[in-house]
Amino acid sequence: MAISWITALKLVPWGDVIEATPQVVKAAKGLLRKKDAAAEEAAAAPAASRLSTPHSAGEQALQLIQSLEGRIRQLEQGQQQSAELIQQLAEQNAQVIRTVDLLRTGAQRLAWACAVLGVSVVGLVIALWRM
Repeated sequence: MAISWITALKLVPWGDVIEATPQVVKAAKGLLRKKDAAAEEAAAAPAASRLSTPHSAGEQALQLIQSLEGRIRQLEQGQQQSAELIQQLAEQNAQVIRTVDLLRTGAQRLAWACAVLGVSVVGLVIALWRM
């Protein structure tokens, strides 16, 4: 028996979903801001290195290594935040799946109850008709 989407949506604990939504949105916006800032910084880094003339190739290499280490740290932080966001979304998805499973089980029980009730009504009608 198919479960109505409206019924499924009614049983979702929307209070929990709404409560968690600001955190998810905040995390997503933070990830986007960091991504934009990193892109701007990456675009500005070559220009800055052209403006400042290091005294030696060793200093230039050291500057490049430090820049790359900073970028790696930013990427690791972004990856960690993405993992946390994915974890939150997975938990919400699991909660929706549990709710839909409960709906399916309830719908099956309701179908069996209706079948038993229908058989009982038919039996009563036959019994009353014979009287």
